[in-house]
Amino acid sequence: MSVNQASATNDSRELAPSVRRTLSSRKAKAWIKSGFAFVAIFADLCAIAFGGLAANILTQIYKHGEIDLAEPIDEFGALVGAVFLAISFARGEYSYERYLSFKTHFQRCGLAWSLAFPGAVMIAFMMKTTPDMSRAWVCFFFVLGFTALMLARYAQVLKTSASAERGGLAARRVLLLGYEHQIEEFYQRYDLAAFGMRIVTATVLRGRDHLDEDLVLAAAAARIFLPEDVFILLPWTDKDAIDRCINAFLRIPAALHLGSDCLLDRFTKAKVANVGPLSSLNLTLPWSPAHVVGKRLFDIVAALAALTVLSPVFVALALAIKLDSKGPAIFRQRRYGFNQEPFRIFKFRSMRTLEDDRRVRQATAQDPRVTRIGRFMRKTNLDELPQLLNVLLGDMSLVGPRPHALAHDQLYEPSVTLYARRHNVKPGITGWAQVNGLRGEITPETLKARIEHDLYYIDHWSLWLDLQILWRTLMSAKAFKNAY
Repeated sequence: MSVNQASATNDSRELAPSVRRTLSSRKAKAWIKSGFAFVAIFADLCAIAFGGLAANILTQIYKHGEIDLAEPIDEFGALVGAVFLAISFARGEYSYERYLSFKTHFQRCGLAWSLAFPGAVMIAFMMKTTPDMSRAWVCFFFVLGFTALMLARYAQVLKTSASAERGGLAARRVLLLGYEHQIEEFYQRYDLAAFGMRIVTATVLRGRDHLDEDLVLAAAAARIFLPEDVFILLPWTDKDAIDRCINAFLRIPAALHLGSDCLLDRFTKAKVANVGPLSSLNLTLPWSPAHVVGKRLFDIVAALAALTVLSPVFVALALAIKLDSKGPAIFRQRRYGFNQEPFRIFKFRSMRTLEDDRRVRQATAQDPRVTRIGRFMRKTNLDELPQLLNVLLGDMSLVGPRPHALAHDQLYEPSVTLYARRHNVKPGITGWAQVNGLRGEITPETLKARIEHDLYYIDHWSLWLDLQILWRTLMSAKAFKNAY
């Protein structure tokens, strides 16, 4: 036997226990993840049963004024629960990865819960077992069942994410491949443990001259550590090196990922899209027609309700403005809206001047242009109320990026990256930036923070987020910070 053969035999003997431990770990993890799905399903089932019991009790109190615990829970509730669990299981809701964050549970669980009710009715009708349902019980069950589900999911997410951060269970095993400085940046930028991922090994490439040798060693390491995901952390401009890395790992049973380049840092929702026969990296995506219509309907209903309720306030403020200083009660100023279409924004006049040209001066603390009633309106956001008319006209939305004066838009857009993306949606009376205290005079630092908050809103919009922003606009102290 040659020296090299003896060395290889010894190496294989040394590595064999490591391989066995890795395989054993993967099998144990598979069992744990399967068990996790059963636990998650059981938790949802208990939450639905609790919601049905609570709805039953409230219905008895509502109808009879007393509680009879011996009365059985409506059979329809069990059917709704079964349909909900089936929908959730089919959509992969009970995977370990889903319970590492609570962000999407409200929307995804709400959709499944909403579909479960008509689905249960259809099944009951087809089986000719449609029960005589109490309308009060159905309403109570819809609200209480969903509330119980959300509480159960939230508790599970807290426990699961805490376990992942302690390294209790990694949902995915990761191998990193790249140059030293890029691997270091990856470690600094991402906390994979918080997402249930664990880096099992990292292979540093020394350069083009040693690339083939390094890739042989990297592939050998992958066979030893058995990663489920391989991240190739190379600059996208280095196409030849990327191709060689991909070819070296095509024989490894793991998912290959091309690590994010600096370009993707600007687009958090970028994803690969297929348009006919073409595959592309989709950097931005406009809101779907369903989102646009849903938001518009909400704006119209809420704006009409607000105008009806606040009409006496409109009259009182208009009268106070006229008595306090000369000029119109309503001030109109040009702003850019959706797709940079100009429109006239309505505001209660809070200053003695009516600036609407290329030299619009920002309001500052103790600004002498602000009237007495104007100072009160600006501190309480009452000067923005006439923009409810802009919402009805379709120029604005209740929630969205705040529109700046034309002069400021023309000043900021050429110099601030992604500033123009704010115009991909309708501007709002209030926004995510405002409820986080980003109001008042604009500086380079606050402008950057405003843009980041506006883009976060555009990329993460939901009706629930709009409701949160509206609530915080009225109740949060941050929404009134720096108002002058």
